Amino acid sequence: MSGGSVSTTYLELSQDDGTAHKFYEVTVNASMVTVRYGRIGASGQTQVTSFPSADKARAAAAKKVGEKVRKGYAPAVPGQRAPRAVTRRQVTSAPSTARAVAPVLWRFGTGSAAFGIHVDDEHCWVGNQAGDVYTLGHDGRVLARFNLPDGVKCLVADDFWIYAGCDDGKVYDLSSKLPFAAYDIAADVDIFWLDIHEGVLDVSDRDGKLTVIDHEDEHQWSRRSQGEHAWMVRADDRAVYHGHQRGVTAYAPDGGGELWHTPTRGGVLFGWQEDDTVYAGTAHRVVQRLSKASGAIEATYACDGAVYSCATSPGGRFVFAGDAASSVYCFDQDGTRLWKLGTGGGSALSMQYRDERLYLVTTDGSLVCVDASEAAVSAAQQGTVPVARDVKLAEALPAYAPATTASAVSAVSQAPAGSIVVQCVQDSARLRVHVVSEGYDSSWNVQFPRAIREPGARYVVDALHPAAGGFYRVRGDIRRLL
Repeated sequence: MSGGSVSTTYLELSQDDGTAHKFYEVTVNASMVTVRYGRIGASGQTQVTSFPSADKARAAAAKKVGEKVRKGYAPAVPGQRAPRAVTRRQVTSAPSTARAVAPVLWRFGTGSAAFGIHVDDEHCWVGNQAGDVYTLGHDGRVLARFNLPDGVKCLVADDFWIYAGCDDGKVYDLSSKLPFAAYDIAADVDIFWLDIHEGVLDVSDRDGKLTVIDHEDEHQWSRRSQGEHAWMVRADDRAVYHGHQRGVTAYAPDGGGELWHTPTRGGVLFGWQEDDTVYAGTAHRVVQRLSKASGAIEATYACDGAVYSCATSPGGRFVFAGDAASSVYCFDQDGTRLWKLGTGGGSALSMQYRDERLYLVTTDGSLVCVDASEAAVSAAQQGTVPVARDVKLAEALPAYAPATTASAVSAVSQAPAGSIVVQCVQDSARLRVHVVSEGYDSSWNVQFPRAIREPGARYVVDALHPAAGGFYRVRGDIRRLL
């Protein structure tokens, strides 16, 4: 509590069994109520609401506090309770034993160990442990930078939407210039890996638990698999495939139960999927290909070190793997090793193949583009490789950070031609966003940043796209309509 007309109530809910570890803070300043909430130790999200009078503001604040107290929150002092620990992957990286180095075309150093990678038709994306996400052209030219609040665990894509899962427990949508927290993972979930399919987020964690969250950031179901340290999750229409210390388990997408479980040769450290198969890279030096229908192991690809990452060319024609000794491998689909080459700098923590190029992110924080064509690899095996180009940051590189309040969003006095207007509406206890412009289903919710929602506020977006499950996604910039 502070003097004058400003008062603050700070509450925490932290349970010994680990099911909750979060705070809720309400500040009243005259007719304004500011609510800040999130994980203990984090800055959290902020919502500011204006009321007609100071009395109405105090009444609204008292109601919010009362609701939280009834749910078990209690008064606390900020900073006294420590934040819950976040696990960062502990990896080692030895020099490669390969006699030749891979034909690296270009290399971009991000400055910190990198786990996140995604490559699409237009861009290459890399996210590192410092919370930086960069977009590059396929030629290695750096185009933009996102500054996220915590380390990036992984980058996942759902059509042309790109999401970054971070150590702060949030999943940020990076599909427009304004990144926003689209999902806020429960406080008891120590994220290891993520996948997203048609707006449904699948989260695997340290304890071997799988948590499924819908597009409105609402918990759907969870299951605890047989093993801990679940570094793999992949999803499609038929199942969610969960890899952990004791193998791979497939669950029905609706949480209806386990479909199959297959022990693997060693704990799973990485996963990949094609239409009918999933691939598990393991600590016991292999990649194993499993049938999505039955879980049967169809092929094994033997490496010389623990497999940190794997990927395939379309349809699984070629299988690639990166090991703990800074080597990268290529196999035929039947398991025959075609080549092994050194990365030239660090072990590949994640990878992706596209158009005869293999993109790696490494323990030394580099995004590496390898020419994986037959001619280039054959030349590399004979000792002839191109001179790798070191990509530098442009001096005037634009950088974008998430908006934490509505005031941080740019504003317009009227909606530009061709844009779409959406509005925040109160729906029982939830503040949702619906479309106001004609030509859209006004009953559908819009996946929208929680941090900038205010009752009755209107926003202008560049485009909306319908998604399976009956909701809209924002594409492009978000501006507040004055």
